[in-house]
Amino acid sequence: MNPAAPMSMPIYLAAVAQTEAPIDAPGIIELMMTADAVVQMVLVVLLGMSGVCWVIIFNKASMLKNASASTESFLELFWASQRLDQVYDQANRMDHSPVAAVFKAGYIELSKLTKAGKGERGMLDGEENIDRALRKAARMERNNLEHMTTFLATTGSTAPFIGLFGTVWGILLAFQKIGITGQASLAVVGPDIAHALIATAIGLVAAIPAVMAYNYFNRRINVLEDEMDNFSSDFLNIVKRHFRST
Repeated sequence: MNPAAPMSMPIYLAAVAQTEAPIDAPGIIELMMTADAVVQMVLVVLLGMSGVCWVIIFNKASMLKNASASTESFLELFWASQRLDQVYDQANRMDHSPVAAVFKAGYIELSKLTKAGKGERGMLDGEENIDRALRKAARMERNNLEHMTTFLATTGSTAPFIGLFGTVWGILLAFQKIGITGQASLAVVGPDIAHALIATAIGLVAAIPAVMAYNYFNRRINVLEDEMDNFSSDFLNIVKRHFRST
């Protein structure tokens, strides 16, 4: 029997108890607060971009939902009505519909033309004026629908690279500490590597929703643009048939 065995058992048990002691690991917020100034600046920029994106996402989603519903109601009203003046009165109450705005621009130009009462040449010029008014109104409505969506695209394309900059900077600091201390233990390089990974994660968190929202909104806006183009063509055809029949 080995006489050292009774003495080695308590030492082994003490070592096991020490290794099983809970480690007080810092949380994400604590790691962000203790990061280098450059990494913190990167994180602030990314979090700010993400916050702005979410504000745009909620506002744009509500806007497009109202625009689609109001446009559907206006088109039903337009094709069911027999009088353009009645449609114009109702269109003034549909501020969210881009198609209603296009109609109002065309109707105002049509009213000017009918009041002028010009000859055949004047009618041809009037049709061109109506077409120009419709296209101008549709262009303005498209710009309104696309307002701030470019920020989503910018965030989606740049946020990962901004996060990558924070990652590279954090790893650079980790290598500097290795060079200074001569040690490559996790206690030395762990915090800087954690800061680097957090920058990467925040960059992806900012970019992924922005890209998804931009693609979704772009598809919805394209549908409304097609509605405006189709309505402009139909309205201009109605005007041409009206003038040529009188």
